[in-house]
Amino acid sequence: MNKSELIEHLASKHEISKAEAGRVLETLLDAIVTTVKKGGAVTIPGFGSFKQHARAARTGVNPSTGDKIKIAAAKLPKFTAGATFKAAVDPKAAARKAAKAPAAAAKKPAAKAKK
Repeated sequence: MNKSELIEHLASKHEISKAEAGRVLETLLDAIVTTVKKGGAVTIPGFGSFKQHARAARTGVNPSTGDKIKIAAAKLPKFTAGATFKAAVDPKAAARKAAKAPAAAAKKPAAKAKK
């Protein structure tokens, strides 16, 4: 699905014009980009979170010459999918994870009460 198809879907689903749907989508994307650019995080429960990730400077190798080169530090956007989104994409993996959770909880010792 591309951007225009997404706009069409929004317009038909909510009975608004394509122009309005386009403005809503642009506003949403602009808010996410601006927040992440400033170093903040945008979390949409069940869907995922967008945040800024800093990659440290490092030394690399030019594959054609074998010379060492310096690779500058960079700030990159990062998206982490939420549990509901992951479960929708791969229900079997979500079921396996849910089955393991009670077993892991049973293995943990009970916390000792303070006197």
